[in-house]
Amino acid sequence: MYRFLLTPRWWGINVFVLLAIPFCVFMGSWQLSRFEARVEDHRSAGEQAEEHQQEPYRPLTELLPVDKATVGRQVTARGRYGEQLLVPDRELDGKRGFYVLTLLRTDDGKALPVVRGWLPGTADRAEAPAAPAGEVTVTGALQASEVPGENGVPAQGGLPSGQTTAISAASLVNLVSYDVYDAWVTLTRADSGMKPVPVTAANDTGLDLKAFQNLGYTGEWFVFAGFVVFMWFRLLRREVEFARDAELGLTPDEEPVPSPSGSAPSAGV
Repeated sequence: MYRFLLTPRWWGINVFVLLAIPFCVFMGSWQLSRFEARVEDHRSAGEQAEEHQQEPYRPLTELLPVDKATVGRQVTARGRYGEQLLVPDRELDGKRGFYVLTLLRTDDGKALPVVRGWLPGTADRAEAPAAPAGEVTVTGALQASEVPGENGVPAQGGLPSGQTTAISAASLVNLVSYDVYDAWVTLTRADSGMKPVPVTAANDTGLDLKAFQNLGYTGEWFVFAGFVVFMWFRLLRREVEFARDAELGLTPDEEPVPSPSGSAPSAGV
């Protein structure tokens, strides 16, 4: 009854199933490992941020370029405040508001974006306190440039003059006439009654959309593996039923063949 499994057709089906199931399981396991790695990165980033708060402040140039190891480290820089911009649609303590971003012109001619604090409500230049005049020394946590659409950063465009969506050199270079560091600092103590902006995790270390996409892909690959097994058993069962029917002579009736003239032959008189 199962001799049909040795036919070329079923050899092809069996080889496909034997290759497809391990492949689906491997891909599902790989996606699951990616999700677990992101969870671990998220946990480590939180622990790292707490450890960095206890560290002494270090000069900015010693911690550049910014990477996962230097994000959140305490940094100090000296210069004069220049242009001030607003970063709208930022949430803090469950409320919507905006960051007050001021560029610190350092002695090397480049500017360091400094988030001096957060204010609730709609971004309004009149509500943002002016930056201190003269030469100042800032201390805060080092942050990597933001990417629109990731880690809660809005991806909107068409903002009014004096506002920016993301805090990054790529965004700010079009708004100022001098070079900008590919990093930014959030002050430990906000200026003029504003709330300090907490440290954010480095890119690709949070439980963001990418992490849950990995989890979703994990389920899809395991479902594919189960579907392959289901279809193989379904085809096998159908072939077995056909083989049993053939042994019992329960084959479908043949259709009558019509005569060439299209009518039934007449009986002789």
